[in-house]
Amino acid sequence: MIPFLLFCLCHSVSAQIHYSIYEEMQKGSSIGNLANDLGLNIKEISLRKLRIVSRLSEKYFSINILNGNLNVADRIDRETLCGAAEECFLTFDAVIENPLNVYHVRVDIKDINDNPPRFVKEEIELEISESTLPGVRFVIQNAEDRDKGINSLLKYKLSANKYFELGEKTSTDGRKLPELVLETSLDRETQSYYEFTLTASDGGNPVQTGTTLIKITVIDFNDNFPIFTQEVYKLSISENIPLNSPVLCVNASDKDTGTNAQITYSFSTTSENVLHVFAINKITGQITNKGVVNYEDSKYYDISVQAQDGGGLVTHAKVLLEILDENDNTPEIYVTSITTPISEDSAIGTVVALIEAHDTDSGGNGEVDCQIIGAMPFKLLSTSGNFYKIIIKNPLDREKTSCYNITIKATDKGSPPLSFEKTIRLDISDVNDNLPKFEKSSYTVFVHENNQPGASIYSIQALDRDAEENAKLVYSIISNDTEQLPSYVSINPVSGVIYAQRPFDYEQDKEFQIQVMAKDSGSPSLNSSTVVKIHVIDQNDNSPTILYPSPDAGSTLYEIVPFSSKQGSLVTKVVAVDADSGHNGWLSYYSLQDSDTSFFIIDTYTGEVKTSRTFQERDVSRHRVVVMVKDNGNPPLSSTVTLNIVIADHFQHVLPDLSNQSRKLETQTNIQIYLVIAIALISFLFMLTVILAIISKYRESKSSTSFSSVSAYPPMDPRFLPKFNNGTLPFPYSYDVCVTLDPSERDFAYLKPPHNVPVESLIDADDSGIGNNSLKETVHSVDIVQGHVEVWSRT
Repeated sequence: MIPFLLFCLCHSVSAQIHYSIYEEMQKGSSIGNLANDLGLNIKEISLRKLRIVSRLSEKYFSINILNGNLNVADRIDRETLCGAAEECFLTFDAVIENPLNVYHVRVDIKDINDNPPRFVKEEIELEISESTLPGVRFVIQNAEDRDKGINSLLKYKLSANKYFELGEKTSTDGRKLPELVLETSLDRETQSYYEFTLTASDGGNPVQTGTTLIKITVIDFNDNFPIFTQEVYKLSISENIPLNSPVLCVNASDKDTGTNAQITYSFSTTSENVLHVFAINKITGQITNKGVVNYEDSKYYDISVQAQDGGGLVTHAKVLLEILDENDNTPEIYVTSITTPISEDSAIGTVVALIEAHDTDSGGNGEVDCQIIGAMPFKLLSTSGNFYKIIIKNPLDREKTSCYNITIKATDKGSPPLSFEKTIRLDISDVNDNLPKFEKSSYTVFVHENNQPGASIYSIQALDRDAEENAKLVYSIISNDTEQLPSYVSINPVSGVIYAQRPFDYEQDKEFQIQVMAKDSGSPSLNSSTVVKIHVIDQNDNSPTILYPSPDAGSTLYEIVPFSSKQGSLVTKVVAVDADSGHNGWLSYYSLQDSDTSFFIIDTYTGEVKTSRTFQERDVSRHRVVVMVKDNGNPPLSSTVTLNIVIADHFQHVLPDLSNQSRKLETQTNIQIYLVIAIALISFLFMLTVILAIISKYRESKSSTSFSSVSAYPPMDPRFLPKFNNGTLPFPYSYDVCVTLDPSERDFAYLKPPHNVPVESLIDADDSGIGNNSLKETVHSVDIVQGHVEVWSRT
């Protein structure tokens, strides 16, 4: 819980997750549970692809995808990673997906005492004159510890002796330097050589140590100083002399003998420019240049040289070097002031920039001339000193050139001359001097009818050669060819997209046009216009309309076909039209009856109805032909009409039989259906009665309770009696029935009635017919119980 709270606090404050570990941890050691700190469960680690992203840190860390732990993947050495830095840390990004998130993780590397103190040299050699007085201090090389903090704090200890004791000196940078303090005068004749052990201990736990051996040689007394041949050396050299060229050789002598007369030379100055440029041979005193001698960096050098004999006595001399200039620097151009952008209608002579040409060389090497390179509508005018003005010499036109790269060449007067080129970018600001222009004087747009209101139908664009506000266009509709057009289309004033305000109807408007104006935002504003012609494309949105026979006539319209008609005789013709056009208006006629049993056929293209064969005496005289008229659209639309066709030589011959014949045929069919249903129903009721009787006998054998009024039937739960107290039987037979109301098409079937349908609508009021008589003998009453029809039967 505590790491999680720490994670939330760090994440909210610094947007990082912090961990802290010690260096040199074993591979595989756990640092922390990164998944928990990120708020992930175990399943999400692999599902969201938790991983480390870093070019450096992924070498040292890894994530265990099984538990989400952040582990050490490789040896971590703080001193190798961070050196002497106070803080040492590694960072990486923890990346998860679905959704994508990146978390910054910082791992602080703490120091452990894994480095012992070390001296630069394993042996320190000192030569001390026998004339050295007690109390003199000799600074010796300190030890170094690569650890940090308390682990790097050093303490020194000198092996026991009676001549020297250990002291300590603090340098200007805070370092503790060990010192040997002479306690007793030395006598070379008594002892000329001493050895001591210096031990350095750090502040770690456990403490680590390092040692060095101090060797002291007692030398003879040196009482003569070295003497230079000159106290001051003066000379001149040219800049850019080759590296390691001899500059000067200094010389000193010493009257002592032996080591006291051996002289070494060195610079006794801390000036960085001297030490970086010159070097001296400590044996010969030869001064050479190890770096580039540059007049522009330094015109003079004041060098202090010292000569030290073997006994440590030192003498100083001065070396004064004068550097001679050469033409080794190219001129430079500085833009002091510039006006950009500048208006394209600026007057000739307008100053657009002020520049300065400068050369760091001296004399003629530093004198500069400037000029503009190439054909430009600008020119240079020299002013005081090395300043030049750039002015306009020709009219500007932003639409031809929106910016100029003015190249200025500066050339000095050295030998050989050096030159420099600088390019200045000058932008030209716009003036509203160009009309908006459309690509075309008129546009033609094709749009399907029945389009969605608000849908984009076209995008119109105009171009303005001006820039920024002067090129910012506003579109509007300024005229149209119909009064209703404003409610048909609109235009986005910014993008020029034309939208349909409501659906188009090809049958009402096949085409119309609008005039669109593009107006810029300049001051004063400029505008232009174009014409957009919109053509509406027809869609198959109208079903065929049957003109003849009229669908409103219903079954009252009859077509009389003579009984003696031959095969292929024309009976009638179905006439239909479609308001659509093109393919959508092409109509085809089809008969919905089976062509093998039908007496009539219909022409697919003309709609003509003809006889398919000659008629026989046994053929039915009345026929109903359903004709479908379908267009050629995609998807196609259709309409149907029913033709009542009577086969007779005279209409009055078949008029009395029109209804009887049909009713008789349908009645015969219905009688057969009712007989099948009645037999099935009676069988079902009989089997149900037998089953209920068996159940009742079984229950009577186990219970003394019975109902005397229903002894012939199985007992019934008294809770259900109220539901059946209106019937004539003590128990119901439940099944779903449906009775059609049309006497000519009466039918009876088992089906589940709709909810809340009155029972009266399920029983035919007409008792005539064999099917109804059979039903009346079986059905006594019908109730709806629990969403189905309850039929009470007399048995």
